[in-house]
Amino acid sequence: MIPNILSIAGSDPSGGAGIQADIKAISANGAYAMAAITALTAQNTCGVQAVQMVEPEFVARQIRALRDDIRIDAVKIGMLGTAAIIEAVADALDGLDAPIVLDPVMVAKGGDRLLQTDAVAGLRGLLPRATVITPNLPEAADLLGQAEATTRDAMEVQVRALLALGPRAVLLKGGHLAGDESPDVLADAESLTWLPGPRHPTRKTHGTGCTLSSALATSLGHGRPLTEAAERAKRYVAIAIEQADTLDVGQGHGPTQHFHAMKGRS
Repeated sequence: MIPNILSIAGSDPSGGAGIQADIKAISANGAYAMAAITALTAQNTCGVQAVQMVEPEFVARQIRALRDDIRIDAVKIGMLGTAAIIEAVADALDGLDAPIVLDPVMVAKGGDRLLQTDAVAGLRGLLPRATVITPNLPEAADLLGQAEATTRDAMEVQVRALLALGPRAVLLKGGHLAGDESPDVLADAESLTWLPGPRHPTRKTHGTGCTLSSALATSLGHGRPLTEAAERAKRYVAIAIEQADTLDVGQGHGPTQHFHAMKGRS
């Protein structure tokens, strides 16, 4: 059976991140994609020009409409933006029996803030609802109120600190580390697993966090164990980055190639 995956996130008209990236990643990984939009943005590969948040109650109504009619096998949560939207999403998902992947979107690739500062506490309160959270190193530092990790040892300390905030598991992404490697670390109450990977020298990394979390949610929706799901998601994103130069989109941080498996088809 093809799983149904719900993305709750903001829209990116350039197609590289947000809802658009989520739909592509979910589809490319063999599931049916649905979306509840939390924000409209005016952005391209060079940055975010404007953000228009959706009314919290309307965000909740989108989710409830889907729950009333469609089986939801997994949820990916991305950009939430405000404390009120965080609360509305939490209420609308109450009682749902499905894996939840929470990507704590706080700052865009170009540095534009996508989560209001006063909403960080509300996001921390949502963490216990998550099956797994997928912060990068700046997001982890923001959630913990600490300096950004710059070594693997510091990542291990922070992934355990994030786990103590309540999620069942944490996939801490190490793409911001210096060096030729891009290691991620996955931790739950029983284990800590490093997911190594090479760094691909390209600026075309727009939406990699959205893509990874959506691929992970999709794999969980297929019923795969967390470690296998995380490994598959990381491998999918690595190839999407590796194949990004087959695209010619924008002048800034270009998107990855979500449909790399379909390359050459007509």
